[in-house]
Amino acid sequence: MVEVTVTPQSSLADRPVQIRVRGLSPSQLVTLRAWLKDEQGECFQSRAFFRADGAGEVDPGLHAALGGSYSGVWPMGLFWFLQPDTLFRRLVKRDVAGSPFRVRLEVFDGICLGMNPQEQPLGSCEAERWYVGPGVQRVPIREGRVRGALFLPP
Repeated sequence: MVEVTVTPQSSLADRPVQIRVRGLSPSQLVTLRAWLKDEQGECFQSRAFFRADGAGEVDPGLHAALGGSYSGVWPMGLFWFLQPDTLFRRLVKRDVAGSPFRVRLEVFDGICLGMNPQEQPLGSCEAERWYVGPGVQRVPIREGRVRGALFLPP
């Protein structure tokens, strides 16, 4: 059974997480894909191709991506290289205090360039990426022509 884990599962967006895939065959070629839908329903995704180590594991923090959205060792590459399905869209979190981005991580057998709806992932998990920590207060600022927000720690 293939298992994909993100540790910690819930974290602030600027904090690193560890992604691990276990239960693969040694030297198995896989595609690791991250995707999310923003508040407008726009899909953003990234993918990287990896070869499992001798224990049948993939860790983007230790193993180099062979291609895809990036190549080389980038522990947070799947998050950093998220691209929109529709050109000229930007990944922006508007409701920073109310809800996180929920990033879905999936692993597929072999190299997957497109998304075939019939293709089932070998394993998957979900990570929450928050933009405001617990207890942080958001104070709107309106002074003359200045508009903004002040975030006060607890």
